Amino acid sequence: KAAFRAGLLPILCVGETLSQRQAGQLESVLDQQLSVAMGGLAADQAAAVTLAYEPVWAIGTGHNASPEQAQEAHAYIRGWLRGHFPAFVADQLRIQYGGSVKASNAGALLTQPDVDGALVGGASLKAADFLGIIEAGLAARRASRS
Repeated sequence: KAAFRAGLLPILCVGETLSQRQAGQLESVLDQQLSVAMGGLAADQAAAVTLAYEPVWAIGTGHNASPEQAQEAHAYIRGWLRGHFPAFVADQLRIQYGGSVKASNAGALLTQPDVDGALVGGASLKAADFLGIIEAGLAARRASRS
């Protein structure tokens, strides 16, 4: 809410720790994080947020969620949005994957139906690595259009 008051468009990162994932708490963690951060937003504000599913256990570790794990979390988030806001919010809001995105995994992640993009961290610091992610993203986009 403070970001909107300051004229900014927020990127909201949500995700679970490794112990929470192993305990089967993905949905309850996401529900709590989304409820606190998105609660009280008007629909047009909610639609302007960019969400990033960024599992804590993948940040800077070199490990990433499998495409199936990412899709599971993204689908849950999109369903949560549908349950709390008008349908256009879930359709319009971008949900990105963040958590050790690299050229070698970007294509598989970005072809998942509910993954709208990538929030790239350390790999964006090396031009060749970032270019590989961009190329994988473009290939995924072309594949989804055919």
